[in-house]
Amino acid sequence: MKKILLSLSLLAVMTAWVGCSQQAKWDHKQKQALRNTLVSYREMVYLQDLTEPEFTIFTDGVAGDIETAYPVYATFMQLPAVDDTLDMFVVTAIVEQLQEDASNMRHLYPYHSLVKKGILPDKLTHQERHAFYNCLAQKVNRYYNSSIGEFLSDVLKSDSTSNTQIGKFQSECANELFDWVIEVTEVDVIEPATSQQ
Repeated sequence: MKKILLSLSLLAVMTAWVGCSQQAKWDHKQKQALRNTLVSYREMVYLQDLTEPEFTIFTDGVAGDIETAYPVYATFMQLPAVDDTLDMFVVTAIVEQLQEDASNMRHLYPYHSLVKKGILPDKLTHQERHAFYNCLAQKVNRYYNSSIGEFLSDVLKSDSTSNTQIGKFQSECANELFDWVIEVTEVDVIEPATSQQ
């Protein structure tokens, strides 16, 4: 009889433990809801340059980080500032990718857009582009070494014009690597002749 009671007690403990660990995991529907929410970040300055497969890998990584930090879906959804927490995970993942590989700067400042703005010459090779983004990353790392937050703030405010700090770095790298100097030529404005009455 003691063995039966002991077995039943052990079975009850095991059932409770299995039930708790299953509750702790996110189900497929909850994971899909999180990934659908992450799609709304597609228009962020870094993420809009990612290809669809790259974006899927990025969102899978962010979702995995969230699921690890908050194993219980309800706990995550009941956070007082759940949107801010989601923002933090996305920005942290972007920063990690930028720190991991300097060439990821290309997602912040895509080559075709830098050519269009006259910052880089057209038809650079892959190796030349890589050298430019490495140069840009080194300058950014030296300048913003104590504050990634300040860097991200400047990125969000920056329109890549030469009068911003990051725009200056872009111009310097283009000049150092390709002797590509952005010059503003003075233009004489000639007033149209007015008709005499």
